[in-house]
Amino acid sequence: MVYENLIKENKEAFLSKVTGIAAKLKVVPDWLMIVFFIECSLDHRKVNPISGATGLIGFMPSTARGLGTSTAALRAMSNVDQLDYVYSYFKPYSGRFNSIEDLYTVTFFPKALGQPDSYILQTDTLKADTIARQNPAYDLNFDKAITYGELKTAIRKHIPSDAVIFLKKKLTPVNLILFSLLVLLIFWISKSIKI
Repeated sequence: MVYENLIKENKEAFLSKVTGIAAKLKVVPDWLMIVFFIECSLDHRKVNPISGATGLIGFMPSTARGLGTSTAALRAMSNVDQLDYVYSYFKPYSGRFNSIEDLYTVTFFPKALGQPDSYILQTDTLKADTIARQNPAYDLNFDKAITYGELKTAIRKHIPSDAVIFLKKKLTPVNLILFSLLVLLIFWISKSIKI
């Protein structure tokens, strides 16, 4: 999987669980790995000093509470245990992910999912310029507002070139199963061969 070299703890168990969660969510396992890379560079204990977002998908304190936990508890968990909360967060959106952009959008700003590229990320209580100031890497034209199109462009910059072919194709259920089996086979073979 992409970015697996960044996993510092429980690598085999973590990758196996990522593959299982991806199958349940009907997404490519690499999509999850890219989201984890964008949010925390696969350091599941990482905390954003500005927002308090914590862990694999940058759980906000309010999001963690909504899932029945806290950012402190998430930070104390293993990377494998934290994946249970990743799955719980994404489960309500299962079947709506057609791309890595969709998956990351639900992570970063779920309200934007399905909106046109011109949609500006903002809410009644969170102004566009505040979001842009807190996330300058996504305000690509520096206009103090992030559009959905800018967010998707920024996400694509994190996709390794050797993974692009798998990420561009929309997966059918049969292709997802075949892809997951292929990933498991490659993982098993890599563990079986002593170099």
